[in-house]
Amino acid sequence: MNTTDPKDRNPQRIAVLAGDGIGRDVTAEATKVLEVVKSRWNLPLELVPLPWDADRYLETGESLPEGALEDLRDNYAAIFIGAYGDPRVPDMKHAADILLGIRFGLDLYINFRPIKLYDEALCPLKGKTVADIDFVVFRENTEGAYVGVGGNFKVGTPDEIAVQEELHTRHGVERILRAAFDWAVAHGKSRVCMSDKSNIMRYAGDLWQRCFDEVSADYPAIEAQHWFVDALAMQLVRKPEQFEVIVTNNMFGDIITDLGAALQGGLGVAASANIHPGRVSMFEPVHGSAPKHAGSGRANPLGAVVSAALMLDQLGHAEAALEVEQAVVASIRAGRTTQDLGGPDTTEQVGDYLVEHLCGSAEK
Repeated sequence: MNTTDPKDRNPQRIAVLAGDGIGRDVTAEATKVLEVVKSRWNLPLELVPLPWDADRYLETGESLPEGALEDLRDNYAAIFIGAYGDPRVPDMKHAADILLGIRFGLDLYINFRPIKLYDEALCPLKGKTVADIDFVVFRENTEGAYVGVGGNFKVGTPDEIAVQEELHTRHGVERILRAAFDWAVAHGKSRVCMSDKSNIMRYAGDLWQRCFDEVSADYPAIEAQHWFVDALAMQLVRKPEQFEVIVTNNMFGDIITDLGAALQGGLGVAASANIHPGRVSMFEPVHGSAPKHAGSGRANPLGAVVSAALMLDQLGHAEAALEVEQAVVASIRAGRTTQDLGGPDTTEQVGDYLVEHLCGSAEK
């Protein structure tokens, strides 16, 4: 336990964006856990709620306030987000402005997704154990198909044309590959798999292939593997235990991490981090805002809580992060979960259980 007086340390300000729908529900439980962690481990955390959501957008027409990115970059240690999306904003402009605006504006080029099975009962694959499903995905987060390059011509006519382009740079590809290899080395892993569709997407694939060959040569102790993304999807279902670190582009990473979430029990337990090493980074559960379930007590807060644990670890509080993750494991194995995992508890009751477990663990 960290016993340093918080007055002797600079506060770590965390911007908390609860978002819309069940984002608010799960963020309430994650922040409840963080407040307990802050007290029990005497951490210099300062949680700062920011009211950037659909309600504010509909009232003011503003999604991200002027100067928001600069404020986040200069005055915060991390950003914690719930989930965004509201049917009152059909084009989801506020969600895109906030989520993509932060990712691109702060150059959070690593989307880090741990795929970890906490209990065998949650896995849809027959005979797989917790040791079989334990890998991470490095998804390139600022390029690829999500840059918004393209357009429409002759809209609404029989001759309508839609063009959607991908963008890949050597700089962007090389740094996500190197991040994956560096993480593998730091965590004692022996294999890194790069996935693409270079047999069809020749131009982007050629860049990824050449960069992968060059970067992997700098890490001779790490086995460099390659799978086409369709074959990777099949292998994740057939033999997930063969993977330790996967690195891929923005779109493929988006898809295979949802497949990975299914392997570990569903989107309700899936966590993510959007990282630029050495800079303010953003942490969020993988699931959407599910507005129809907001306030119902059905939302699973575990993905948000594991995301909070990722944030704690990134901020240098590894012991506290591990304790939070262990509390999540305890809730699953004790059956203290929401209905999606077969439990009887509400969102708030799961949060209460986690708090009780952390308080008990901290006093042992």
